Amino acid sequence: MTEPAAVFEDEYRELLDSFGSFVRRELEPLAAELGEGGHPSPDLCAYVRQRSAQLGFYAGDYPESLGGSGMPFSAVVALHHVAGRTGCRLAPYALAGSEGPSPLLLAGTEAQVKRYLEPLVRGQRTRCLALTEPDAGSDAFRLTTTARRVDGGWVISGRKTFVSNAHADLVLVVAAVDTSAGHRRPAVFLLEQGHPGMRLGQRYEGMSGEVLHELVLDAAEVPDDALLGDPTDPDALGASIGSLSRGRLMVAAQCNGIAEYALSLGVEYARHRRAFGRPIGDYQHVQEHLVTSRAELEASKVLTLACARLVDSGVEPPENAALAKLTASTMAVRVVDRALQVHGATGWVRGHPLEFLYRQVRTMTIIEGTTEIQKVIIAGAMGLG
Repeated sequence: MTEPAAVFEDEYRELLDSFGSFVRRELEPLAAELGEGGHPSPDLCAYVRQRSAQLGFYAGDYPESLGGSGMPFSAVVALHHVAGRTGCRLAPYALAGSEGPSPLLLAGTEAQVKRYLEPLVRGQRTRCLALTEPDAGSDAFRLTTTARRVDGGWVISGRKTFVSNAHADLVLVVAAVDTSAGHRRPAVFLLEQGHPGMRLGQRYEGMSGEVLHELVLDAAEVPDDALLGDPTDPDALGASIGSLSRGRLMVAAQCNGIAEYALSLGVEYARHRRAFGRPIGDYQHVQEHLVTSRAELEASKVLTLACARLVDSGVEPPENAALAKLTASTMAVRVVDRALQVHGATGWVRGHPLEFLYRQVRTMTIIEGTTEIQKVIIAGAMGLG
């Protein structure tokens, strides 16, 4: 079967094949030991992360001087697609996501890059982003968490919620600061785990078993060098949005990969499952599910990879990532749903890959900005609203 979107991957074919071999050879045997519904331990995640970094996959788009491979961002997006389509539950941990290096840290001082970014690129440490607040979900920059200037540093107070990987070594806290001109702007502060003014609050468990936490900052005192960048810089907010945009493209790629895996399961089942003396793939209604899924998937793959290549060319408007994330996440939900429908009760039973994917893929329309927020971003770029 030919795949039109595959032409975008040809340039990275050797890299993608090598990553796929790594997943099959080293990660699939480990994933098989997790058992039904099992989630990898922090130690296993650390092993996968560091092993992938040794092989040059983990944070490949970061410079070699920092421990990366200096590959184009489009290659990283293609890797995330491959991770999703392998169906291996450990594959996503082999590529930097919300726990890995953040583009925000590239704006750090030389000392901050050395201390925080290099270990993240090498997979030796983890980080999280504390942005969302209890009363400001999709409107993430309506910040009530504040950083007050004091002699020699800052005092941060507020609450963050739905923080992924909240036990990370490094926490990037987004807080509002007052500028000399009397305005409020977002700023990013770097806090290490165990800071006496920061504690874990309420624990949440998602549909597919992922754990999130609330983070409470109770007059947390930090020195001047905990501030990343200049709070008076008018580009501070733009830098944060740019960081989210790249994350959205990686989510889009993973959604495309998951959808491709789900479609392959549906096609294989339709070829071999028989009903009324014929393979169910002979029936038009089953064909409708699978053909429609393939058409939507190929369109989404082309869009995502094209947006990633634009990033490499220096064109990175937020609406591009929003378009890709909106298209891929909603498409993946439909494709997984159709594949499960083709399987019937077989795919619905706990322990079947589609049962897990059905729960996992639903979260993709929420993380890194909801479907509705992506539409707001796109509408704004169109001059609407």
